[in-house]
Amino acid sequence: MISRAPNILVFDSGLGGLTVHAELLKARPDATYAYAADDAAFPYGDWEPEALTGQVVRVLGALIATRRPDIVVIACNTASTLALPLLRAKFPEIPFVGTVPAIKPAATASRSRLISVLATPGTVARDYTRDLIRDYAAHCDVRLVGSARLASLAEARMQGVFVDDADIAREIMPAFVEMEGRRTDHIVLACTHYPLLLEDLRRLAPWPVDWVDPAPAIARRADHLLTEAGFAHHRHASETRVEPGEALFTSGARPNHAVARALAARRLGLTDGPATAGARLQEERNAAQ
Repeated sequence: MISRAPNILVFDSGLGGLTVHAELLKARPDATYAYAADDAAFPYGDWEPEALTGQVVRVLGALIATRRPDIVVIACNTASTLALPLLRAKFPEIPFVGTVPAIKPAATASRSRLISVLATPGTVARDYTRDLIRDYAAHCDVRLVGSARLASLAEARMQGVFVDDADIAREIMPAFVEMEGRRTDHIVLACTHYPLLLEDLRRLAPWPVDWVDPAPAIARRADHLLTEAGFAHHRHASETRVEPGEALFTSGARPNHAVARALAARRLGLTDGPATAGARLQEERNAAQ
């Protein structure tokens, strides 16, 4: 067994991955964390698939070289469905845990056999998502709902910006379906930003549903891989000397007080330093437009 604490790198386009980070903290409170937000390129939904794949691989390559993680958790559906195969081929020595729409558990648990997948337009359009429906939810009626704004609304809320209930409700209402006396009873949150608004989603829902958050399953998978790799499992952070984690933002901008408080609540501190490759790539992209 490896006695030292594992180094875990959590990656997302913005702050949505904090929902996954929170579950990882429960599973591995002894770990050393780096949380990397590619905010220079947010939102990922604006990118073409090939360009975004290159962006994710380049930024993560720089992070892997400097942080030397024992495992990488990609807390983003879009980045996972596009870049995971290439990342695993490029860095075969590092285990990667991705994020995919939790369609299988939703379809298994549904009593009405009427479920919805609330996602970004890019995730809705992916063949990967439709393959999951075919393989695991063929017995259900599945409504795919591509929200263009919900991730940005969640990001704004985390930054302390006022978000109108009407704007949230407008994005989620298409996910509520009534058909032949049945109602949607499970909604898959297929973007890690969406659970940041979970209290609002429950409050604004026209009827109660189960909101399926993939974060607990992602944390269990990461914990399993670390255990397989030989890392001792400490149930309490006090069993080892754990340093506060670091939060990195590719834009190089310093987060405001609301974000800093949210990071501190998750044992993450801000890292000063120049913008990474992600910001430089974004500058090139803007100049070409």
